[in-house]
Amino acid sequence: MAGSKMSVPLAVVVVLSVLLTGATHAGPEMDPYKILGVTRSASQAEIKKVYKRLAKEWHPDKNKNPGAEDMFIKITKSYEILSSEDKRANYDRYGQTDDTQPYGNGRYGQHQDTFNFDESFYNFPFNSKTHRDFADSKYTLHFKQYVNDVVPDSSKRPYLIKITSDWCFSCIHIEPVWKEVVEEMETLGVGIGVVDVGNERRLANHLGAHRTPSILGVLNGKVTFFHYAVAKEHLRQFVEDLLPQRLVEWVTDKNDLHFLNSWHELNKPHVLLFDQVPVVPLLYKLTAFAYKDYLQFGYVDQGLSETANLQKQFNINTYAPTMLIFKESIDKPADIIQAKGMKKQIIDEFMSNNKFLLVPRLVNQKLFDELCPVKQFHRRRKYCVLLMTGDEESFSLGNQAFLSFASANTKEVVRFAYVYQRLQQPLCDTLMQNKDSAPPPAQVVILERRNAAGKALFKPVTTWNGSEEDKQCLLEELERLQKDPSILVHDAMLPELNNEFASMFVIRWVYAFYDYLSEVIDDILHNNWREMMPLLSLIFSALFILFGTVVIQAFRSVA
Repeated sequence: MAGSKMSVPLAVVVVLSVLLTGATHAGPEMDPYKILGVTRSASQAEIKKVYKRLAKEWHPDKNKNPGAEDMFIKITKSYEILSSEDKRANYDRYGQTDDTQPYGNGRYGQHQDTFNFDESFYNFPFNSKTHRDFADSKYTLHFKQYVNDVVPDSSKRPYLIKITSDWCFSCIHIEPVWKEVVEEMETLGVGIGVVDVGNERRLANHLGAHRTPSILGVLNGKVTFFHYAVAKEHLRQFVEDLLPQRLVEWVTDKNDLHFLNSWHELNKPHVLLFDQVPVVPLLYKLTAFAYKDYLQFGYVDQGLSETANLQKQFNINTYAPTMLIFKESIDKPADIIQAKGMKKQIIDEFMSNNKFLLVPRLVNQKLFDELCPVKQFHRRRKYCVLLMTGDEESFSLGNQAFLSFASANTKEVVRFAYVYQRLQQPLCDTLMQNKDSAPPPAQVVILERRNAAGKALFKPVTTWNGSEEDKQCLLEELERLQKDPSILVHDAMLPELNNEFASMFVIRWVYAFYDYLSEVIDDILHNNWREMMPLLSLIFSALFILFGTVVIQAFRSVA
């Protein structure tokens, strides 16, 4: 009993001594004023200035001292208390924060605020190695990289860019959503970028980003700011809204023939996606944007009764999305893929293998360069079999016969194409024989381009009306060419092709202007005045100059 009586006071003494020792060590070590090195009468401006200096000095990415991370946490938590008037007053009076939790001893109480610093800090950009790998290392953009890589690439895919900084405490809250969205968007083909204002102030200013965090999209070099709450659904819709509205045509039993028959007018293969969702999948829209210069895209909703005939005609299965590519024949697809989970890599390969018609028309220099590339190596020669013809009815049988011949003689080293003489007269004058006859007959030549300046070797094969003799003559020349490339005995400097679709740029410009005007109105409605300042400044400057000119003219008239 005596031993037990003595043990109780002794235990109390031990406990009190431990608590007092802990308090003695905790007090001075965790004093936010001492950690920041400011007096109790320091102003908010002084505290902020000291905090920025110390945060830079003890930043874990820059300070390799083993204790830098712990010191940085203390500095940041000290600033959190002293930068808030309520927390500072609470600490000055009670030595505690406003949530009654002793400073620096989180295990003794629960933080009930909506922002739990102890939990959020380790997700903060500058303190998490995982996050730095995720954002700063993999996606960080620099000014030259943006100008040289992102802007040109944005003509093929949209970019989603986050503006952040080391001092952006609000960035903590968007990180989980941002990471989830990035993981999804990247698999769909969306470009991702992160701009650290502290390291890339020039790029941030160039983009017009004046606050952090900010999220923006880039398409065709044009910057659009995201204005809504950072949620996965909103960001997904933002990416979708960046894309032009006329990328994919809805196809049903009523307009399928019109859609497929436009291959000749547009000079493109046509792609149809059959799926059971009532909206065009974002992956398909992104694919349509990436290949808009080569392919025309349509979408068939299998859930609609007015698409039943189409599904039956092409024997479409309902268990998985199906993609068909049509070229010159609209009755039978040239290629098909079907998969439950279509991946971007599979779709890209499918599109790349079907970018051109069997016999495309050369409508501009870019298409000519891709179809008939300049010779680089002996084993990588590409020969172009070119039909110079007309679009009148008298040429139609010969043109159809040339397509039939090309379909039956597809070879990796030979590409078939045609041009209309009246639209590509300079090229035809260079290559044609009997060009003085009126009208000049259709003719076939085989050519090989030797350099980018326009030099080419060629051989006129025959006039062409599609007869069996013409086909046999061309077939024999191709067999000879395979054995002896020196049969191309003529050389010439080819002129640059006329751009036959130049008039379409006016229509595209009108569409682009409409989209731009819509976004300007959207910016005004969202009161995004800071980003609108350059445009508003330009408008008011123009009005001022116009008004000044009118006033001067009026004074001159009076004088």
